[in-house]
Amino acid sequence: KQIEAMKRVLESLNLNIVEMIDENATLDGGDVLFTGREFFVGLSRRTNQRGAEILADTFKDYAVSTVPVHDVLHLKSFCSMAGPNLIAIGSSEAAQKALKTMQQMSDHRYDKLTVPDDAAANCIYLNIPSKGHVLLHRAPEEYPESAKVFEKLKDHMLIPIANTELEKVDGSLTCCSVLINKTSEL
Repeated sequence: KQIEAMKRVLESLNLNIVEMIDENATLDGGDVLFTGREFFVGLSRRTNQRGAEILADTFKDYAVSTVPVHDVLHLKSFCSMAGPNLIAIGSSEAAQKALKTMQQMSDHRYDKLTVPDDAAANCIYLNIPSKGHVLLHRAPEEYPESAKVFEKLKDHMLIPIANTELEKVDGSLTCCSVLINKTSEL
Protein backbone atom coordinates (compact mmCIF):
# COMPACT_ATOMS: atom_id res chain seq x y z
CA LYS A 1 0.00 0.00 0.00
CA GLN A 2 2.83 2.40 0.86
CA ILE A 3 4.44 1.91 -2.55
CA GLU A 4 1.18 2.48 -4.43
CA ALA A 5 0.35 5.60 -2.38
CA MET A 6 3.78 7.10 -3.06
CA LYS A 7 3.53 6.24 -6.74
CA ARG A 8 0.19 8.07 -7.01
CA VAL A 9 1.61 11.17 -5.30
CA LEU A 10 4.73 11.23 -7.49
CA GLU A 11 2.61 10.74 -10.62
CA SER A 12 0.37 13.63 -9.58
CA LEU A 13 3.50 15.81 -9.44
CA ASN A 14 4.46 14.67 -12.96
CA LEU A 15 7.76 13.26 -11.71
CA ASN A 16 9.67 10.58 -13.60
CA ILE A 17 9.15 7.20 -11.92
CA VAL A 18 11.48 4.25 -12.40
CA GLU A 19 10.11 0.93 -11.17
CA MET A 20 12.28 -2.02 -10.17
CA ILE A 21 10.74 -4.97 -11.95
CA ASP A 22 13.40 -7.49 -10.90
CA GLU A 23 11.74 -9.67 -8.24
CA ASN A 24 15.15 -10.44 -6.73
CA ALA A 25 16.03 -6.77 -6.19
CA THR A 26 15.40 -4.98 -2.90
CA LEU A 27 16.17 -1.35 -2.22
CA ASP A 28 15.03 0.55 0.88
CA GLY A 29 15.23 4.35 0.91
CA GLY A 30 16.79 4.14 4.36
CA ASP A 31 19.79 2.46 2.76
CA VAL A 32 20.32 5.13 0.11
CA LEU A 33 22.51 8.09 1.06
CA PHE A 34 22.82 10.67 -1.72
CA THR A 35 25.57 13.16 -0.97
CA GLY A 36 24.86 15.47 -3.90
CA ARG A 37 27.77 14.01 -5.82
CA GLU A 38 27.44 10.23 -5.33
CA PHE A 39 25.33 7.49 -3.76
CA PHE A 40 26.23 5.20 -0.91
CA VAL A 41 23.94 2.17 -0.65
CA GLY A 42 23.79 0.12 2.52
CA LEU A 43 23.56 -3.62 1.99
CA SER A 44 21.24 -4.64 4.80
CA ARG A 45 18.26 -6.86 5.59
CA ARG A 46 16.21 -4.54 3.36
CA THR A 47 18.60 -3.83 0.47
CA ASN A 48 20.63 -6.20 -1.65
CA GLN A 49 23.35 -5.96 -4.30
CA ARG A 50 20.84 -6.25 -7.16
CA GLY A 51 18.90 -3.26 -5.80
CA ALA A 52 22.12 -1.23 -5.69
CA GLU A 53 22.88 -2.25 -9.29
CA ILE A 54 19.48 -1.04 -10.46
CA LEU A 55 20.05 2.28 -8.69
CA ALA A 56 23.41 2.58 -10.47
CA ASP A 57 21.79 1.78 -13.83
CA THR A 58 19.16 4.45 -13.19
CA PHE A 59 21.57 7.20 -12.12
CA LYS A 60 24.43 6.62 -14.56
CA ASP A 61 25.94 10.10 -13.95
CA TYR A 62 26.70 9.30 -10.31
CA ALA A 63 29.05 6.84 -8.64
CA VAL A 64 27.24 4.22 -6.55
CA SER A 65 29.18 2.44 -3.80
CA THR A 66 27.87 -0.26 -1.51
CA VAL A 67 28.43 -0.33 2.25
CA PRO A 68 27.80 -3.47 4.33
CA VAL A 69 25.40 -2.70 7.19
CA HIS A 70 25.14 -4.96 10.23
CA ASP A 71 23.36 -4.78 13.59
CA VAL A 72 21.00 -1.94 12.53
CA LEU A 73 17.99 -1.63 10.28
CA HIS A 74 19.67 0.35 7.50
CA LEU A 75 22.50 2.71 6.57
CA LYS A 76 20.71 5.87 7.64
CA SER A 77 20.14 4.37 11.09
CA PHE A 78 23.51 5.92 11.93
CA CYS A 79 24.32 8.49 9.24
CA SER A 80 22.85 11.13 6.95
CA MET A 81 23.79 14.38 5.27
CA ALA A 82 23.87 17.35 7.67
CA GLY A 83 25.06 19.86 5.07
CA PRO A 84 26.28 20.14 1.48
CA ASN A 85 29.54 18.32 2.24
CA LEU A 86 28.86 17.17 5.81
CA ILE A 87 28.07 13.61 6.88
CA ALA A 88 26.49 13.21 10.32
CA ILE A 89 27.71 9.92 11.75
CA GLY A 90 27.08 8.03 14.97
CA SER A 91 29.82 6.94 17.34
CA SER A 92 29.18 3.20 17.45
CA GLU A 93 31.68 0.74 16.04
CA ALA A 94 29.26 -0.18 13.23
CA ALA A 95 28.77 3.48 12.26
CA GLN A 96 32.47 4.26 12.28
CA LYS A 97 33.24 1.13 10.25
CA ALA A 98 30.65 2.15 7.63
CA LEU A 99 32.12 5.67 7.50
CA LYS A 100 35.57 4.25 6.92
CA THR A 101 34.20 2.15 4.06
CA MET A 102 32.53 5.22 2.52
CA GLN A 103 35.75 7.23 2.82
CA GLN A 104 37.74 4.46 1.13
CA MET A 105 35.27 4.17 -1.75
CA SER A 106 34.95 7.87 -2.48
CA ASP A 107 37.29 10.14 -4.41
CA HIS A 108 35.81 13.05 -2.45
CA ARG A 109 36.67 14.04 1.10
CA TYR A 110 33.57 14.82 3.14
CA ASP A 111 33.55 16.69 6.41
CA LYS A 112 32.10 14.65 9.25
CA LEU A 113 30.02 15.53 12.27
CA THR A 114 30.27 12.76 14.84
CA VAL A 115 27.42 12.53 17.35
CA PRO A 116 27.39 10.28 20.42
CA ASP A 117 24.04 8.64 19.57
CA ASP A 118 23.65 6.71 16.31
CA ALA A 119 19.91 7.45 16.04
CA ALA A 120 20.60 11.19 16.31
CA ALA A 121 22.87 11.02 13.24
CA ASN A 122 19.69 10.56 11.21
CA CYS A 123 18.84 14.17 10.44
CA ILE A 124 17.42 16.14 7.50
CA TYR A 125 19.37 18.88 5.76
CA LEU A 126 17.54 21.44 3.64
CA ASN A 127 18.95 24.32 1.63
CA ILE A 128 16.04 26.77 1.56
CA PRO A 129 16.64 29.89 -0.55
CA SER A 130 15.07 32.31 1.94
CA LYS A 131 16.49 30.54 5.05
CA GLY A 132 19.85 29.06 3.99
CA HIS A 133 21.12 25.93 5.72
CA VAL A 134 18.33 24.29 7.74
CA LEU A 135 18.81 21.13 9.78
CA LEU A 136 16.05 19.08 11.36
CA HIS A 137 17.62 17.00 14.13
CA ARG A 138 16.58 14.96 17.15
CA ALA A 139 15.42 16.99 20.13
CA PRO A 140 17.66 17.68 23.14
CA GLU A 141 15.22 15.94 25.49
CA GLU A 142 15.78 12.73 23.49
CA TYR A 143 19.52 12.92 22.79
CA PRO A 144 21.02 15.77 24.85
CA GLU A 145 24.69 15.05 24.08
CA SER A 146 24.08 14.77 20.34
CA ALA A 147 21.99 17.96 20.37
CA LYS A 148 25.00 19.79 21.84
CA VAL A 149 27.06 18.69 18.83
CA PHE A 150 24.42 19.99 16.40
CA GLU A 151 24.34 23.31 18.26
CA LYS A 152 27.95 23.88 17.15
CA LEU A 153 26.70 24.29 13.57
CA LYS A 154 26.46 28.08 13.75
CA ASP A 155 25.67 28.56 10.05
CA HIS A 156 22.60 26.28 10.23
CA MET A 157 19.07 27.10 11.31
CA LEU A 158 18.47 24.22 13.73
CA ILE A 159 15.03 22.73 14.20
CA PRO A 160 14.84 20.08 16.93
CA ILE A 161 12.25 17.36 16.30
CA ALA A 162 10.94 14.90 18.90
CA ASN A 163 10.63 11.47 17.31
CA THR A 164 10.39 9.05 20.24
CA GLU A 165 7.03 7.55 19.29
CA LEU A 166 7.90 6.93 15.63
CA GLU A 167 11.27 5.51 16.67
CA LYS A 168 9.39 2.72 18.48
CA VAL A 169 8.32 1.40 15.06
CA ASP A 170 11.72 2.03 13.41
CA GLY A 171 10.68 5.45 12.06
CA SER A 172 13.62 7.84 11.73
CA LEU A 173 13.40 11.44 10.55
CA THR A 174 14.50 10.56 7.02
CA CYS A 175 12.10 7.58 6.92
CA CYS A 176 9.18 9.88 7.53
CA SER A 177 10.16 12.42 4.88
CA VAL A 178 10.11 12.65 1.12
CA LEU A 179 11.96 15.74 -0.06
CA ILE A 180 11.00 17.10 -3.46
CA ASN A 181 12.79 20.01 -5.06
CA LYS A 182 9.71 21.88 -6.21
CA THR A 183 10.06 23.97 -9.31
CA SER A 184 7.83 26.83 -10.33
CA GLU A 185 6.01 24.52 -12.78
CA LEU A 186 4.70 22.23 -10.02
